[in-house]
Amino acid sequence: MKQYKIGIVGAGGVTGLHFDGYKPYPERIKITALCDPNEALLHEKADKHGISARFTNLDDFLRKGDVDVVVVCTPSPIRKQVLFPIIEAGFPVFVEKPFSDSLQEAREITEKAKSFQVPISVNQNFRRHFPFELVGEKVKEGVIGKITTIVFTNLMYRQDVGWRTECERHALSVMGIHWFDGFRQVIGEEAEDVYCLMSSSNNVTCAGETDATVQVRFKNGTTVTYIQSFSSGVNKTEMTVIGEKGTLQVKGSDVERRNHEQNEPMSTWSHPVSREQATYEGLNQLLTAIDEGTIAANSAEDNLNTIALLDAAYVSAKERRIVSL
Repeated sequence: MKQYKIGIVGAGGVTGLHFDGYKPYPERIKITALCDPNEALLHEKADKHGISARFTNLDDFLRKGDVDVVVVCTPSPIRKQVLFPIIEAGFPVFVEKPFSDSLQEAREITEKAKSFQVPISVNQNFRRHFPFELVGEKVKEGVIGKITTIVFTNLMYRQDVGWRTECERHALSVMGIHWFDGFRQVIGEEAEDVYCLMSSSNNVTCAGETDATVQVRFKNGTTVTYIQSFSSGVNKTEMTVIGEKGTLQVKGSDVERRNHEQNEPMSTWSHPVSREQATYEGLNQLLTAIDEGTIAANSAEDNLNTIALLDAAYVSAKERRIVSL
């Protein structure tokens, strides 16, 4: 197994997922450099994780960092201005979600990468952390028959700080990006149209929405109803996948199959994968694709379909109409 030298751009909170997720795999990953314009934050993270090559300037990092692949953990509003120089320098990229705040910019980034033949993968780590992949496998096996409906609820009280509170797009960009991507994995189809209603609670300090209700129709006829709240006094994350022959109920890492006649679970599965482990697996998908000369399943091209769903939800809420994809 080839070892890759990894450089990380961005030393904020999410960077810890990468440091902790990569640590158990020294045969595959060696973090060699860290870059962030905030010098105090840069040295704090570099000291904690023993990184000697430290840069406050992206150009210096790209010229002197001695890296094979770049991991981008910067705030999403500056994604393009960070990614373009990395792409132009020819480095493969593993980027945090959402890899862009808008579909237009996501397309620009993807086209830029194609023109330079640079692979980009996106850290949609909830594909594995939340059991979307497991549920998708059970659906393919036919354990509940044809899916008709998914009902998904994600309720919490969440008060972010820093740059996120200034973004016009908030709750769906923070958490909905995971769930939209997960629905695609479970259903195995792309979305056809989206309808969304949003509101913002005065109980949470932010420029964007705190609450949203979204309905999505997929091309195979499956419908999804999804409720997101950052202002709830009740914490709840639950998915119900309703099929013609049974229902899958998902809570945390546990999946239960129930039939239509009985309320007791007929079959159960568990899928405990940490966000750190899932983050490593996401990067390794990119590295394996580089090794094999293939396109990773979590590529930017694939993630455009997730960003399209996110973007459509915001357009729908703003213009108060159903948006076709």
